[in-house]
Amino acid sequence: MNNQRVWFITGVSGGLGRAIALAAAAKGDLVYGTVRKPEQMADFESQIPGFTKAVLLDINNHEAVKKVVAELLEQVGIDVLVNNAGYGLFGAIEEVTMDECRKQMETNFFSALHLCQIVLPYMRRAGKGHIVQISSIAGFRGTEGLGIYNASKFALEGFSQALQKEVKPFGIHVTLVEPGPFRTEWGGSSSIRSHKTMPEYADTAGLRIRTIHGYSGTQPGDPAKAADVILSVVNHPEPPMHLPLGAFAIEGFRDKMKALQAEINAWEKLSTATSF
Repeated sequence: MNNQRVWFITGVSGGLGRAIALAAAAKGDLVYGTVRKPEQMADFESQIPGFTKAVLLDINNHEAVKKVVAELLEQVGIDVLVNNAGYGLFGAIEEVTMDECRKQMETNFFSALHLCQIVLPYMRRAGKGHIVQISSIAGFRGTEGLGIYNASKFALEGFSQALQKEVKPFGIHVTLVEPGPFRTEWGGSSSIRSHKTMPEYADTAGLRIRTIHGYSGTQPGDPAKAADVILSVVNHPEPPMHLPLGAFAIEGFRDKMKALQAEINAWEKLSTATSF
C-alpha cells in the first residue's frame, strides 16, 4: 500500500489510545502501540491482525525506548507519533509528595519529550510527519485537586507550542489534543490519589476528586468518535495546533479566555506602568 502510514502510539491497552489505534488500522495504516504487560500484547495484535502490532515497553525506561524506536525507524519509519500514555495524579498541592510529583512529570511530560526528540531527525529528513500530543483541558485551565496533573499537561503544551514553530519549516505538524471528560478509565482505575489526604481540603480539592470519581464511566465523550476526529485532523493539509474535544473542553477554553481578557483589561493601567 503506497499510501500506508506508520503510527507509533503510546498506551494502547485501552481508552483513547486504543481507539486511535483501531481507527487508524481500520483505514489500512500500520499501527505500533505500546503496552506494559506481556498479556496485553496478544489482545492488541488480535484487534486488526497484521495492522495492530504490540510493543512491550515502559515509556519511562528511556534507554529501552531509544533502542526500540530506533529499530522501528530503521525498519519501517514513523509517520505519526501519538504521545498518549499518561495518568492523572489527584491531590491538593499541599497533599502531594515530591516523589509523586516527579513520577507524574516523568510519565506525562518527559516521556513525550523524549519520544519527540527520537523521531524528529527521521521526520526532518523525510520532510513530513505529524506529532499528536494527547493533552487535556487540564493543560489549559487549572483545577483544584489536579494541580500536578495540570502542571504536567501545561508543560506538554508549552514545549509543543514551541516545537510547532521550530518544525513547521520541515513539513512536520504538531497538534495538541485537549479532551474534556471522555468515557475512559482516566478518572477511575488509571488515576492515582496522593497518599496523603487532609481534611482541610475536603471541600475544595477533595470535592473535585470525589466528583470526578463519581462520574467515571458515565462521561459524555465517546473515545471512538474522538479517534475519528483525530484521524480527520491528521489527514488535513493544515491541521490545527489546538484541538479541544467535546463541549466541556470548548466551554472551558472560552471561559478561561474571557476571564483572562477581563483581568488583563482591569489591571492594564497598573501593569503597563513599568517602562523607563
